[in-house]
Amino acid sequence: MSYSEDDSRLKLMCVFAHPDDESLGMGGVLAKYAAEGVETYLVTATRGERGWMYDDEEYPGPAALGRLREAELLEAARLLGLRQVHFLDYIDGDLDQADPTEVITKIARQIRQIRPQVIVTFSPDGIYGHPDHIAISQFTGAAIVSAADASYPGLESIPPHRVSKLYFVILNPQEYELYLKLFGDISMNIDGVKRSGIAWPDWAITTCIDARRYWSTALQAIQSHKTQILGYGDLNSLTPQQHMRLWAQTCFYRAFSLVNGGRLPEYDLFAGLRIGES
Repeated sequence: MSYSEDDSRLKLMCVFAHPDDESLGMGGVLAKYAAEGVETYLVTATRGERGWMYDDEEYPGPAALGRLREAELLEAARLLGLRQVHFLDYIDGDLDQADPTEVITKIARQIRQIRPQVIVTFSPDGIYGHPDHIAISQFTGAAIVSAADASYPGLESIPPHRVSKLYFVILNPQEYELYLKLFGDISMNIDGVKRSGIAWPDWAITTCIDARRYWSTALQAIQSHKTQILGYGDLNSLTPQQHMRLWAQTCFYRAFSLVNGGRLPEYDLFAGLRIGES
Protein backbone atom coordinates (compact mmCIF):
# COMPACT_ATOMS: atom_id res chain seq x y z
CA MET A 1 0.00 0.00 0.00
CA SER A 2 1.49 3.35 -0.98
CA TYR A 3 1.03 6.76 0.57
CA SER A 4 1.78 10.31 -0.35
CA GLU A 5 4.55 11.92 1.68
CA ASP A 6 1.95 13.49 3.98
CA ASP A 7 -0.10 10.32 4.42
CA SER A 8 2.96 8.21 5.23
CA ARG A 9 3.03 9.66 8.75
CA LEU A 10 1.14 7.35 11.09
CA LYS A 11 -1.80 9.15 12.67
CA LEU A 12 -4.17 7.99 15.39
CA MET A 13 -7.38 9.92 16.07
CA CYS A 14 -9.59 9.25 19.09
CA VAL A 15 -13.18 10.47 19.27
CA PHE A 16 -14.69 10.47 22.75
CA ALA A 17 -17.53 12.14 24.62
CA HIS A 18 -15.99 13.73 27.73
CA PRO A 19 -12.74 14.97 29.23
CA ASP A 20 -11.09 11.98 31.00
CA ASP A 21 -12.44 9.40 28.52
CA GLU A 22 -9.07 9.49 26.77
CA SER A 23 -7.00 8.95 29.93
CA LEU A 24 -9.19 6.32 31.58
CA GLY A 25 -9.95 4.58 28.31
CA MET A 26 -6.52 4.38 26.68
CA GLY A 27 -4.07 6.77 28.31
CA GLY A 28 -1.17 4.33 28.27
CA VAL A 29 -1.76 3.49 24.61
CA LEU A 30 -1.83 7.16 23.62
CA ALA A 31 1.40 7.80 25.53
CA LYS A 32 3.03 4.76 23.93
CA TYR A 33 2.21 5.74 20.37
CA ALA A 34 3.13 9.39 20.92
CA ALA A 35 6.51 8.30 22.32
CA GLU A 36 7.04 6.14 19.23
CA GLY A 37 6.47 9.08 16.91
CA VAL A 38 2.85 8.44 15.92
CA GLU A 39 0.82 11.63 15.62
CA THR A 40 -2.02 11.37 18.14
CA TYR A 41 -5.17 13.48 18.04
CA LEU A 42 -8.27 13.77 20.21
CA VAL A 43 -11.76 14.96 19.36
CA THR A 44 -13.94 15.47 22.44
CA ALA A 45 -17.65 16.10 22.07
CA THR A 46 -18.33 17.92 25.37
CA ARG A 47 -16.52 19.60 28.22
CA GLY A 48 -18.19 17.43 30.86
CA GLU A 49 -20.20 20.36 32.18
CA ARG A 50 -22.47 18.20 34.35
CA GLY A 51 -19.82 15.92 35.79
CA TRP A 52 -19.70 17.43 39.29
CA MET A 53 -18.57 14.94 41.97
CA TYR A 54 -18.74 17.13 45.06
CA ASP A 55 -21.52 18.77 47.12
CA ASP A 56 -24.33 20.15 44.99
CA GLU A 57 -24.09 23.50 46.80
CA GLU A 58 -20.52 23.91 45.54
CA TYR A 59 -21.34 23.19 41.89
CA PRO A 60 -19.94 26.18 39.98
CA GLY A 61 -22.40 25.81 37.08
CA PRO A 62 -21.96 24.23 33.66
CA ALA A 63 -19.90 26.99 32.04
CA ALA A 64 -17.41 27.27 34.90
CA LEU A 65 -17.07 23.51 35.30
CA GLY A 66 -16.62 23.19 31.55
CA ARG A 67 -13.71 25.60 31.68
CA LEU A 68 -12.13 23.67 34.56
CA ARG A 69 -12.49 20.36 32.79
CA GLU A 70 -11.15 21.77 29.53
CA ALA A 71 -8.00 22.89 31.37
CA GLU A 72 -7.70 19.47 33.00
CA LEU A 73 -8.00 17.76 29.63
CA LEU A 74 -5.37 19.98 28.06
CA GLU A 75 -2.97 19.10 30.89
CA ALA A 76 -3.69 15.39 30.44
CA ALA A 77 -3.13 15.80 26.70
CA ARG A 78 0.24 17.40 27.37
CA LEU A 79 1.28 14.49 29.58
CA LEU A 80 0.11 11.93 27.02
CA GLY A 81 1.86 13.68 24.15
CA LEU A 82 -1.27 14.43 22.15
CA ARG A 83 -0.61 16.62 19.15
CA GLN A 84 -4.02 18.33 19.14
CA VAL A 85 -7.29 18.43 21.10
CA HIS A 86 -10.47 19.59 19.39
CA PHE A 87 -13.81 20.22 21.12
CA LEU A 88 -17.09 19.75 19.26
CA ASP A 89 -18.80 22.12 21.74
CA TYR A 90 -21.78 20.01 22.79
CA ILE A 91 -23.21 19.87 26.31
CA ASP A 92 -22.52 16.94 28.61
CA GLY A 93 -25.55 14.65 28.77
CA ASP A 94 -27.23 16.09 25.68
CA LEU A 95 -25.11 14.57 22.94
CA ASP A 96 -27.67 11.98 21.86
CA GLN A 97 -30.16 14.82 21.31
CA ALA A 98 -27.83 16.87 19.09
CA ASP A 99 -28.56 17.31 15.38
CA PRO A 100 -26.98 14.22 13.77
CA THR A 101 -26.00 15.90 10.52
CA GLU A 102 -24.25 18.70 12.37
CA VAL A 103 -22.26 16.37 14.64
CA ILE A 104 -21.34 14.00 11.81
CA THR A 105 -20.18 16.91 9.65
CA LYS A 106 -18.01 18.30 12.46
CA ILE A 107 -16.30 14.95 13.01
CA ALA A 108 -15.95 14.30 9.27
CA ARG A 109 -14.28 17.71 8.91
CA GLN A 110 -11.69 16.74 11.53
CA ILE A 111 -11.11 13.42 9.79
CA ARG A 112 -10.48 15.16 6.45
CA GLN A 113 -8.20 17.74 8.02
CA ILE A 114 -6.15 15.33 10.16
CA ARG A 115 -6.26 12.38 7.70
CA PRO A 116 -5.69 9.57 10.22
CA GLN A 117 -5.25 5.97 9.21
CA VAL A 118 -6.73 4.73 12.51
CA ILE A 119 -9.69 5.97 14.53
CA VAL A 120 -10.70 4.82 18.01
CA THR A 121 -14.02 5.49 19.72
CA PHE A 122 -16.35 3.82 22.21
CA SER A 123 -17.99 0.50 21.49
CA PRO A 124 -21.69 0.63 20.53
CA ASP A 125 -22.66 -0.34 24.11
CA GLY A 126 -20.90 2.75 25.44
CA ILE A 127 -18.87 0.64 27.93
CA TYR A 128 -21.69 0.87 30.49
CA GLY A 129 -24.59 2.21 28.48
CA HIS A 130 -23.76 5.92 28.79
CA PRO A 131 -25.94 7.72 26.20
CA ASP A 132 -23.16 10.17 25.30
CA HIS A 133 -20.73 7.27 24.75
CA ILE A 134 -23.23 5.44 22.54
CA ALA A 135 -23.99 8.60 20.59
CA ILE A 136 -20.34 9.44 19.88
CA SER A 137 -19.75 5.84 18.72
CA GLN A 138 -22.63 6.09 16.27
CA PHE A 139 -21.68 9.58 15.06
CA THR A 140 -18.06 8.56 14.55
CA GLY A 141 -18.99 5.58 12.39
CA ALA A 142 -21.20 7.79 10.24
CA ALA A 143 -18.49 10.46 10.03
CA ILE A 144 -15.96 7.94 8.72
CA VAL A 145 -18.30 7.12 5.84
CA SER A 146 -19.04 10.80 5.22
CA ALA A 147 -15.35 11.81 5.27
CA ALA A 148 -14.68 9.39 2.41
CA ASP A 149 -17.62 10.64 0.33
CA ALA A 150 -16.47 13.30 -2.12
CA SER A 151 -20.07 14.42 -2.61
CA TYR A 152 -20.84 14.92 1.09
CA PRO A 153 -22.37 18.40 1.43
CA GLY A 154 -20.62 21.15 3.36
CA LEU A 155 -17.09 19.76 3.11
CA GLU A 156 -16.41 20.23 -0.60
CA SER A 157 -13.40 22.46 0.08
CA ILE A 158 -11.51 19.68 1.90
CA PRO A 159 -10.37 16.59 -0.03
CA PRO A 160 -12.09 13.38 1.10
CA HIS A 161 -10.20 10.91 3.25
CA ARG A 162 -10.68 7.16 3.65
CA VAL A 163 -9.89 5.83 7.13
CA SER A 164 -8.16 2.45 7.05
CA LYS A 165 -9.12 1.06 10.47
CA LEU A 166 -11.77 1.66 13.14
CA TYR A 167 -11.45 0.33 16.67
CA PHE A 168 -13.75 0.28 19.68
CA VAL A 169 -12.13 0.52 23.11
CA ILE A 170 -13.64 -2.21 25.30
CA LEU A 171 -13.33 -3.93 28.68
CA ASN A 172 -12.12 -7.52 28.87
CA PRO A 173 -13.48 -9.77 31.66
CA GLN A 174 -10.33 -9.56 33.79
CA GLU A 175 -10.18 -5.78 33.53
CA TYR A 176 -13.86 -5.42 34.38
CA GLU A 177 -13.52 -7.70 37.40
CA LEU A 178 -10.63 -5.58 38.65
CA TYR A 179 -12.63 -2.37 38.14
CA LEU A 180 -15.49 -3.83 40.18
CA LYS A 181 -13.16 -4.91 42.95
CA LEU A 182 -11.37 -1.59 43.23
CA PHE A 183 -14.06 0.96 42.33
CA GLY A 184 -17.41 -0.78 42.67
CA ASP A 185 -20.17 -1.11 40.11
CA ILE A 186 -19.90 1.01 36.96
CA SER A 187 -23.52 1.92 36.34
CA MET A 188 -26.07 4.64 35.70
CA ASN A 189 -29.87 4.87 35.59
CA ILE A 190 -31.29 5.78 32.18
CA ASP A 191 -35.02 5.99 31.50
CA GLY A 192 -35.70 4.04 34.68
CA VAL A 193 -33.35 1.21 33.71
CA LYS A 194 -30.03 0.46 35.39
CA ARG A 195 -27.21 0.18 32.89
CA SER A 196 -23.98 -1.44 34.07
CA GLY A 197 -20.51 -2.12 32.74
CA ILE A 198 -20.23 -4.62 29.91
CA ALA A 199 -17.23 -6.92 29.56
CA TRP A 200 -16.57 -8.40 26.14
CA PRO A 201 -15.69 -12.12 26.08
CA ASP A 202 -12.07 -12.91 25.38
CA TRP A 203 -12.92 -14.55 22.05
CA ALA A 204 -14.45 -11.28 20.76
CA ILE A 205 -11.40 -9.16 21.54
CA THR A 206 -9.29 -8.62 18.44
CA THR A 207 -6.52 -6.40 19.74
CA CYS A 208 -4.61 -5.80 22.97
CA ILE A 209 -1.91 -3.16 23.27
CA ASP A 210 0.88 -3.54 25.81
CA ALA A 211 1.54 -0.12 27.35
CA ARG A 212 3.20 -1.22 30.58
CA ARG A 213 6.09 1.19 30.09
CA TYR A 214 3.57 4.04 30.17
CA TRP A 215 1.16 3.07 32.96
CA SER A 216 2.55 5.78 35.27
CA THR A 217 2.05 8.40 32.54
CA ALA A 218 -1.53 7.22 32.14
CA LEU A 219 -2.04 7.53 35.90
CA GLN A 220 -0.64 11.07 35.90
CA ALA A 221 -3.03 11.99 33.10
CA ILE A 222 -5.97 10.51 35.03
CA GLN A 223 -4.95 12.46 38.11
CA SER A 224 -4.93 15.64 36.04
CA HIS A 225 -8.72 15.41 35.94
CA LYS A 226 -8.95 16.75 39.48
CA THR A 227 -12.66 17.54 39.40
CA GLN A 228 -13.33 13.85 38.72
CA ILE A 229 -11.06 12.24 41.32
CA LEU A 230 -13.95 11.33 43.64
CA GLY A 231 -15.49 9.28 40.86
CA TYR A 232 -12.35 7.18 40.45
CA GLY A 233 -12.36 5.69 43.94
CA ASP A 234 -9.31 6.02 46.19
CA LEU A 235 -6.54 5.87 43.62
CA ASN A 236 -3.95 6.67 46.29
CA SER A 237 -4.77 3.44 48.14
CA LEU A 238 -3.80 1.24 45.20
CA THR A 239 -0.43 -0.45 45.04
CA PRO A 240 1.86 0.08 42.04
CA GLN A 241 1.06 -3.49 40.97
CA GLN A 242 -2.69 -2.73 40.97
CA HIS A 243 -2.13 0.46 39.02
CA MET A 244 -0.06 -1.39 36.46
CA ARG A 245 -2.77 -4.02 36.04
CA LEU A 246 -5.31 -1.25 35.44
CA TRP A 247 -3.40 0.96 33.04
CA ALA A 248 -0.71 -1.22 31.41
CA GLN A 249 -2.93 -2.83 28.77
CA THR A 250 -5.93 -1.75 26.73
CA CYS A 251 -8.10 -4.04 24.63
CA PHE A 252 -10.01 -3.17 21.48
CA TYR A 253 -12.42 -4.59 18.96
CA ARG A 254 -11.39 -4.06 15.33
CA ALA A 255 -14.70 -2.89 13.87
CA PHE A 256 -13.30 -2.73 10.35
CA SER A 257 -9.99 -2.79 8.54
CA LEU A 258 -9.07 -2.25 4.90
CA VAL A 259 -5.62 -3.76 5.41
CA ASN A 260 -5.92 -6.93 7.54
CA GLY A 261 -8.35 -9.37 9.09
CA GLY A 262 -8.74 -12.87 10.49
CA ARG A 263 -8.81 -14.39 13.98
CA LEU A 264 -5.15 -13.96 14.93
CA PRO A 265 -4.78 -11.44 17.78
CA GLU A 266 -3.33 -8.03 17.01
CA TYR A 267 -0.80 -6.21 19.17
CA ASP A 268 -0.62 -3.00 17.17
CA LEU A 269 -3.40 -0.65 16.07
CA PHE A 270 -1.36 -0.02 12.92
CA ALA A 271 -0.99 -3.70 11.98
CA GLY A 272 -1.11 -3.90 8.19
CA LEU A 273 -0.35 -0.20 7.75
CA ARG A 274 3.36 0.14 8.47
CA ILE A 275 5.48 0.67 5.38
CA GLY A 276 7.67 -2.34 4.72
CA GLU A 277 5.48 -4.60 6.88
CA SER A 278 5.21 -8.08 5.48
